[in-house]
Amino acid sequence: MLFRFAAILTSSLLVACVEIAEPITAESPQKPIVVRFGTLSSPASYQLRNQNPIGIDYELAKEFGEYVDVPIKITPFTSLETLFDALQNHEIDIIAAGLTRTALREQQWIFGPPLYEVTPVVVHRQNHRSPKSLAEISGDITVVKGSNHAELLHQFQRSNPNFQWQQSKQLDTQQLLRQVANHELKYTVTDSTSLALAQRYYPSLRQGLEIGDSESVAWALDKERDPWLISAMLEFWNSELRTGRLQRLEDKYFGHVQRFDYVDTMAFIRAVESRLPKYKAMFQRYAGDIDWRRFAAISYQESHWNPKAKSPTGVRGMMMLTQPTARRMNVTNRLDPEQSIRGGSNYLKQLIRRLPKSIPEDEKGWFALAAYNIGLGHLEDARVITQRAGKDPNSWRDVKKHLPLLRQKEYYQKTRYGYARGDEAVHYVDNIRRYYDTLVWLDSQQAPQGEPERHLDTPVVPATAVAPE
Repeated sequence: MLFRFAAILTSSLLVACVEIAEPITAESPQKPIVVRFGTLSSPASYQLRNQNPIGIDYELAKEFGEYVDVPIKITPFTSLETLFDALQNHEIDIIAAGLTRTALREQQWIFGPPLYEVTPVVVHRQNHRSPKSLAEISGDITVVKGSNHAELLHQFQRSNPNFQWQQSKQLDTQQLLRQVANHELKYTVTDSTSLALAQRYYPSLRQGLEIGDSESVAWALDKERDPWLISAMLEFWNSELRTGRLQRLEDKYFGHVQRFDYVDTMAFIRAVESRLPKYKAMFQRYAGDIDWRRFAAISYQESHWNPKAKSPTGVRGMMMLTQPTARRMNVTNRLDPEQSIRGGSNYLKQLIRRLPKSIPEDEKGWFALAAYNIGLGHLEDARVITQRAGKDPNSWRDVKKHLPLLRQKEYYQKTRYGYARGDEAVHYVDNIRRYYDTLVWLDSQQAPQGEPERHLDTPVVPATAVAPE
């Protein structure tokens, strides 16, 4: 596992926080007018997609505001240094930026309950020498100044005085990873999760030496924190864990990145350059409310954008439609790319509409993809198995763990639709999610020069936030 969520809060943290915090009440005079969050632009915490903010820390901050019924303001900063300064100067209340708890940071900040754990690792290019110790790469490694990785290298240097390394004040982790991928830098250090996310864009990156124990990621507050804020945060985390929302967000942002295939990722990137341009306009035309890049990712998983693709089961074309499905979608020639794309789009939208209303809107996409692969009937069987196991049939995170059971006789003989290769449906969905993330990133690199930069030291104001003063 790249990381694991901490389902049980440490008793020391609970005691430390509860002793100083009063319970939340609607009449509490300590309740602030606004809660100000600071974050960093990164694939995990916060980024803009179609000019809309996304990220696990962004969503949690937004939900925190809704939970305590207080508006929030989220400000993305360009560096750790400016982020820490903002917290020190009381310009923000909480850092929500994938920050890890370290001994040095705990001397200065108060940390909330752990979200998940990551492992610090050395990163290098494929076919590049993987060091067995940090001493082997003295002078060839650069990390972000002020990062937890810099702390680890400082610790190593204290017992190895001849060890040399560099800190960058200007470059962030993503930029350092890009430099490694582009042969501009030999080694850097990041966490296991950030590397897994980056490999979708830079498949030549490889994990090397682990240089420390797993570290907890958590929100950080100044030690002169408002007691109301600490109490509110504890109650919020308990609620998130109790409802399973925290685990769902884990799966949404990280559940599909644990398997990495270098050859497949490189093949996809080449196909984006060579094949996609011919069909891009068709995907955009027929995608409708679906992000055209997600729709294109489905087609790549189905046919690798080959309009003449054919499987042993008889499905054919860009969207690999069966003959009955093609007839229902008014597709007369499955080998015609435009007809296939139009038919596949209509079929996917129909599947989404037919899903139970109890499934959250932001999860219906994954359920619909599974249904596209194995059919609604088998998907419903998996939901029933999930519910019988005491899990949530409306959570993709829970259902995907039970889909593989459709291969086992003791389970499928008790279902309505019988045997199915449910494990293949799980891989199918994960592959599409990875292709989609890669395509979004590649597409963003071709954005017009006039588009706003993602790394802006200016506040972004979503619907639940207030405008900057």
